[in-house]
This record gives sequence, C-alpha cells and structure tokens, in this order.
Amino acid sequence: MEQPLLKAVIMDDAALSRAITRIAHEIIEHNEGTKNIALVGIIRRGETIAVRLADEIQKIEGTRPQIGSLDISFYRDDVRRSIAPVLHATNIPFEINGRDIVLVDDVLYTGRTIRAALDALMDYGRPKTVQLAVIVDRGHRELPIRADYVGKNVPSSHEEIVRVEVEPIDTVNGVSVWDARHEHAIEGSAE
Repeated sequence: MEQPLLKAVIMDDAALSRAITRIAHEIIEHNEGTKNIALVGIIRRGETIAVRLADEIQKIEGTRPQIGSLDISFYRDDVRRSIAPVLHATNIPFEINGRDIVLVDDVLYTGRTIRAALDALMDYGRPKTVQLAVIVDRGHRELPIRADYVGKNVPSSHEEIVRVEVEPIDTVNGVSVWDARHEHAIEGSAE
C-alpha cells in the first residue's frame, strides 16, 4: 500500500481558528446580530465546525445561537446502492420555520453535498433564509451553489483531495492538500 502524499498544508491550527473567528464576525454582520440565526452543521466535520462558530459568536455577542446537526446520508445522489450508508442522527432541536439558518460544512467542492443538505433541511420546515458557511471552497462546482462565508478559497485540481481536520474527530486542526492517487490511504478525505 502506497503512503499518502501530502502536497501542502494550507492552514494550521492558528489559521483555522482565525478563519472561524472571521466567519463568526461575518455571520453577525450580515444578519445584524444573532437574534434570528441558528447554525446547522452537516455531520461530521460541519457539526464540529458549527459548534466552534457558535462558541465564537457567543464570545463576540454574548449570546449563543442554537445549533443543530444534519445527516444527509439518504439524500445524497452519489451513494452506491450496494453499500449501506453510515447513518447518524439528525438533531435539530428548534423550529426552523422563519429562521435564518446557517448551514455549515468543511469543504465546498461540486455542490452535491450542499444540494443534499438543502433537501434534508427542507424536510424540517421552511427557513426564512439558508446561508452557507464553509472552511474551504475549492471550486469545480457541478451545481449552481455558492458559499456566503468562506474561510479560504483553495484552487485545486480533480486529482487532489482537500482535507479539513478538526478535533475531536481528528487528532489535529488544519487544512491540507493530498495527492488523490493515494485517496485509499487517506481516511475521511473531503471532496
């Protein structure tokens, strides 16, 4: 088995923290405070990032937005039918009707994950708005989807994997680019 080939570290722990803090400020500014917002993280890393964003928003505004998590397993259009998806429990413990929902994920690539998340979210109600926050936008969209809040734009090729690592899911915090020819050796790679 070949070893994965690390091409570049794009963000270390400190840079990732700064990006999350900046996104928190942008969310507050765009929404003129936190009164009507709620964060919904796409399971797995999006959920962890949503918690970190809520922590930052609380530090800035003194109030913590509500947080939910969204499992999109049954909404994806790229799941192989012969393999059962790993299921996680969606947890949205608040009403989303009329709310400004900030959907949170780690990497925006083709847009298919976000399309699935929007489908799943609409099964829970009708938000006033849905905004998208991501740590990395790597381009190569297949659907007309864009992020409202981006930690870093990382132009990449289809032959690369951009991986966002966040504790406690991962052992470190950061963003790295890997050679996709070694994808089988990189667990939890994001596309």
